Amino acid sequence: MKKRILIVDDDLSILKLLNFILSKDYEVVVRNNGIDAFSWLEDGNIPELIISDLQMPYFDGQSFIKNIKISGLFRDIPVFMLSAAHDLEEQVSNMPFQVDAYMPKPFNPTSLKSAIAKVLSIYDASPSI
Repeated sequence: MKKRILIVDDDLSILKLLNFILSKDYEVVVRNNGIDAFSWLEDGNIPELIISDLQMPYFDGQSFIKNIKISGLFRDIPVFMLSAAHDLEEQVSNMPFQVDAYMPKPFNPTSLKSAIAKVLSIYDASPSI
């Protein structure tokens, strides 16, 4: 059974690209904003990984991930930030919560797949999930 990845990004071309790159190995669920993504989670859906953009309208990536991390139900889901923010590393290090990995856009598909596999393997080895 394929692991499920929730991808949250307001850029339709990025959603399509990520779906194309990852759907061979994973069950990919895409949402174009944090509100829809959080609603999907609240409907009882628990992915093995969340990939989120940082800069989105309505409910930005930082607010979306903050709500996941303070939630009793979703806080153990690993989070991968994927963003075109020019100061991504600084923004990630200054967040009041921890993300498991991050990568700037544009990204190398092979590097992205490798980084995702690494995060998932860490959580597979963890007894808490």
